[in-house]
Amino acid sequence: MATKPNVLILGAGYGGMVTATKITKQLGHNDANVTLVSKHNYHYQTTWLHEPAAGTLHHDRTRMPIDNVIDRNKINFIQDEVVKINKEDNTVSLKENEDVEYDYLVTALGAVPETFGVPGVFEHSFNKWTVNGAREMKEHIEYMFARYHNEEDPKDDLLTFIVAGAGFTGIEFIGELSERVPDLCKEYDIPKNKVKMYVIEAAPTALPGFDPELVEYAMNLLENRGVEFKINMPISEVKEDGVVLKDGEEIKSATVVWATGVRGNPVIEESGFENMRGRVKVDPDLRAPGHDNIFIIGDCSLVINEEADRPYPPTAQIAMQQAETVAKNLRALIKGEQLSEFTPDIKGTVASLGGKEAIGVVGNKKLFGTSANFMKKMIDNRYLWILGGIGLTLKKGKNPF
Repeated sequence: MATKPNVLILGAGYGGMVTATKITKQLGHNDANVTLVSKHNYHYQTTWLHEPAAGTLHHDRTRMPIDNVIDRNKINFIQDEVVKINKEDNTVSLKENEDVEYDYLVTALGAVPETFGVPGVFEHSFNKWTVNGAREMKEHIEYMFARYHNEEDPKDDLLTFIVAGAGFTGIEFIGELSERVPDLCKEYDIPKNKVKMYVIEAAPTALPGFDPELVEYAMNLLENRGVEFKINMPISEVKEDGVVLKDGEEIKSATVVWATGVRGNPVIEESGFENMRGRVKVDPDLRAPGHDNIFIIGDCSLVINEEADRPYPPTAQIAMQQAETVAKNLRALIKGEQLSEFTPDIKGTVASLGGKEAIGVVGNKKLFGTSANFMKKMIDNRYLWILGGIGLTLKKGKNPF
């Protein structure tokens, strides 16, 4: 009897989890040995983290134990951190365990913050968009409010909150925070005018690439909640007591949240893949160029939008669609069938603004306010349905009304 091939999936984010759940439906139990590696024993919703970070959603709502999602009778799970992909040996080095062999590899390791060379980011900002990072942000924000009246000479920087980056993560986070600030002020007996919130963006506009009418709606809404935007104004340094802007202005703050974008996991660079900011420009079938048995998806992959002549943004939507294509292509490789090319199907893009407010485009239709908020929550619930069916959707899903 022929030896079953080893399929190794690295990462339990959107791409890795959907690949793991789909591949077991594509293949029979005797077709392959499937192993999933992740440094956490849970999967979490990266696109929800702005809510627990601001304190508007409990962090446990964003995560689910891996054992509750994958079929452990069909998939072996290793909780460990990936150190390096040894392409020539067809092995992966792990931090705690022995090297793992593979015949087919799916790399879905996610991303790390992009600093663009700005000094002080890792030392003086909140930059970890993880479950633990979100918990730390929430606790710090509440501590700033609690501390204010306990200072003999309270400084304004305690209640000054800076968000670096006006992309999706930055806007969604400041949306949640600005919605929560009135409640925090009431709870801690602080006048609302003592709180200052800034969003600082190096690009010429907030939400770059988004519809200008929707961007204007979002900015007006957030400004009415007390948010001040500094657009087309790069940060040159993050310091212990705030930030320095390119024009020399300093803004004092005890809280700097870094949300300027991401780059692919450092394992990509350390493993010797040709890359741009940790992302590999993959072949049409999502394999790494020159490596017929290695697929790269999610934040670590680079797929060009030929119409716009620029890469597709590394979104959860793209990662999930890539995962479905990879699951089919793994089956094709194992069965000796024709591989499929990946074609993104962008169904829409929606950004939440806190409370029942959001903006978005679905198809050719612009959505504002409560209708966009409804769609945002339905999109979130759809992913839960894809991953774990009705049970997971009922347990973790959001009420869209």
